[in-house]
Amino acid sequence: MLSARLSAVAVAAASLAGCSLAPTYSIPPSPAAAAYKELGPQGQGPWQPAATDTSLPAAWWTAFDDPTLTALEARIEAGNPDLAAAVARYDQARGLLGESRAALLPSISVGADGGRSRVSAGRPLSPGNAATYNNLSVGASLAYEIDLFGRVRNSVRADAASAQASAQDVVAVRLGLQASLADSYFQMRGLDARTVLLRQTVAAFQRAYDLTDTRHTGGIASGIDVSRSAALLSSARAELSAVAGARAAFEHAIAALVGETPSTFAIPVADTLQRPPAIPVGIPSTLLQRRPDIVAAERRIAAANAQIGVARAAQYPSLTLGGSGGFEAGNGNILRASNSFWALGPLSAALAIFDGGARRARVRISRAQYDEAAASYRSTVLTAFREVEDDLARSRALVDQERDQLAATRAAERTRDLALIRYRDGASDYLDVVTAQTAALDAQRLLLEVQSTRLQIAVDTVRAIGGGIAT
Repeated sequence: MLSARLSAVAVAAASLAGCSLAPTYSIPPSPAAAAYKELGPQGQGPWQPAATDTSLPAAWWTAFDDPTLTALEARIEAGNPDLAAAVARYDQARGLLGESRAALLPSISVGADGGRSRVSAGRPLSPGNAATYNNLSVGASLAYEIDLFGRVRNSVRADAASAQASAQDVVAVRLGLQASLADSYFQMRGLDARTVLLRQTVAAFQRAYDLTDTRHTGGIASGIDVSRSAALLSSARAELSAVAGARAAFEHAIAALVGETPSTFAIPVADTLQRPPAIPVGIPSTLLQRRPDIVAAERRIAAANAQIGVARAAQYPSLTLGGSGGFEAGNGNILRASNSFWALGPLSAALAIFDGGARRARVRISRAQYDEAAASYRSTVLTAFREVEDDLARSRALVDQERDQLAATRAAERTRDLALIRYRDGASDYLDVVTAQTAALDAQRLLLEVQSTRLQIAVDTVRAIGGGIAT
């Protein structure tokens, strides 16, 4: 009779085990336009329109066609401690998921014990002959929580979503480090280009100084002209030293990103500054799936939604089924059927009837955490769209700025050359040369800054759209 009752209770509990108190989950709506505004009506600019065959590869930096950058990016995976820490956090999340999944299954333990005892002949209540006997037993016990209201299953769902979010955190950290390395690299290459320019400028200023000094010795040029020429030469040399210091700082930053100490790391100076590639930016709707921080934020909403179910389930009874069985004997073959024993139960139920409102408060907390996660998701989405639009707008402006700055630089260089010729011919004083040389150097410097910034914006655009796509 008792066995039949226990079986009936177990069947009823099993029928309830499909119940879940978590709200039905759906991804919160987020704003997404059909196209990026800054692409323009014709989609013209330093980027590619969306197409299935123009997506960046997972190793997106190869689009810049720089072997040195490619070699450096490959070293981040093994050498960067920040990435290693993110991977360790993901491993922790996977461990928590494994722990919560274990609660879906019964826990089984086995044991064995043995002893030898002697009973006194003068024992109270039941005196008799003294007896010495063995007691051997081996058995197993089982305990299983019947998941009536989905507490365990929602815990698993929450931990699974958290682990998925942690996996996307790893992707985000990796992408951020890759972009940071590329950004530092191209800033360093911009300084390399300035170094080449300044070395050429120092050489040209040195020739101008020698000419002015010779003319001064011959009584043609004034001492003021010599001083002006010397000041220009010294300023260019000082700027060259400052650029060398700034380049070293970027080189040290790259060393840290690849997990090396600056004392053992060096990157040779490059003579030219390359052109940025066209970046396929895709369409706004794909950003929601490509950006790892957006995907991670969505998974955290799912985790918070499942935690509401966990908190609600705590307001209802918990049911645990136990059982045990084994063999027990004094001596001989303990595993004979006649020495077996078993027990079904206990079947225990527990419900807290008073906790001062703690469980209701926990439900309110879980709902507030869901609202927080949803708000964070929306904020992340809005930030992502803003970053892409910002980069597209800056890219468009930099294309125009580079074109105009190139024209200004060529005009300034012609003016400088003409001023120097007129000075040699005695048609103008050295102040015209100084003014023209300063203007030409400023124009050349600004042109290099624009070209370097275009590379940096291309890198940031890749980061903003979520990097490349594995194929």
